[in-house]
Amino acid sequence: MMSASEKAKAKTEQVKGTVKKQAGRTVGNDSKAAEGQGEKSKGDLRSAKEKAKDAFDD
Repeated sequence: MMSASEKAKAKTEQVKGTVKKQAGRTVGNDSKAAEGQGEKSKGDLRSAKEKAKDAFDD
C-alpha cells in the first residue's frame, strides 16, 4: 500500500511545482516556470511509483 508519507510528499511536490510554474509564467520567468514543471513531474513520478507498488502488493 502507498505509504502515507510518500503520498503526502508526492502531492506536496505536485502542488508546489504547479504553483511555482504558474508564478513563473505570470511574471514571465521561464526558468522558474521550468523549475516548477520539473518539481511537478517529480511529484507525478513519485505518485506513479507508489501506485505501481500498490498494484503489485495486491
